[in-house]
Amino acid sequence: MSTTLDQLTATRDALHQVAEHVLAAAQFAQTRDVRLGHVPGGFTTYAELPGQGHVMVIDDTLVTEGPAGRRVAPLTTVAEAAAFVGITAGLPASAYSPATPLRPDAPLEIDLAAAQTLARWYGMGDAGLRAFTTEIGAGPVRPTLWPEHFDLAISIDDVNYGASPGDQHVEEPYLYVGPHAGPPTRDDFWNADFGAVVTMADVASSDDALAFFRRGRSGLAT
Repeated sequence: MSTTLDQLTATRDALHQVAEHVLAAAQFAQTRDVRLGHVPGGFTTYAELPGQGHVMVIDDTLVTEGPAGRRVAPLTTVAEAAAFVGITAGLPASAYSPATPLRPDAPLEIDLAAAQTLARWYGMGDAGLRAFTTEIGAGPVRPTLWPEHFDLAISIDDVNYGASPGDQHVEEPYLYVGPHAGPPTRDDFWNADFGAVVTMADVASSDDALAFFRRGRSGLAT
C-alpha cells in the first residue's frame, strides 16, 4: 500500500518532535550542540552521549548504541522516549525556540512505511550532497540534519543545499538550493521565493539529487 501525503506529514511532524525534544535536547545538555546527522534508516545525534553512545531514530524506534550495547524502544510518546534516554523531555530555551510544540504525553503518530520513506529520502539527499561537495572540491563534508527545520543541509559559498521532508513552503519532501541573497531570477528552475525546489516525485536517485545541486550552483555562477 502506498504512503499518503497525510501519513508522511503526520509522521514527519512526530519525528520532528522527537528530533527536537529528545535527541537535540539530550545532546545539547552534554555538548551545547543541537546538530543531528543521517544514518541508514533515520537520524542520529552527532556526538556520543555519556552512558548512551549515539542516540538514533531508526524507522519507528528509538535506539541507543554505545559501549554498553544496543537498546531499542518503540516510539510511543515524547515523554517515554526522553525517559528511555534518561532526560526530561523538552529542548531548553537556551538552545533555540523549538519549531514543534512540546506535548510529552500525546501519542506519536508514526506510520512505519512513511518513516521508511522519509529515511530513504534523507539517505538520497545525504548521498547527493556528499557527491556534490566532492565534485566541486569542497572536500568531505558531513551534511547536518538541523532539528529546527528538520532538513538535511550544507552551506557552501553563501548558498544552502539540502533535502527537506516537507514544510510550510512545500508539503511534499523536496530538495532545495537556497542562495542567502535569494534567487537570481524567477523561472522554471528558480521557482521558489528562497531559491529552487524539486519535489520527491521528480527525484529518483542520488544522481538526480546531484544533478539538481549541480544545476543550482552552475546557474548562480552564470
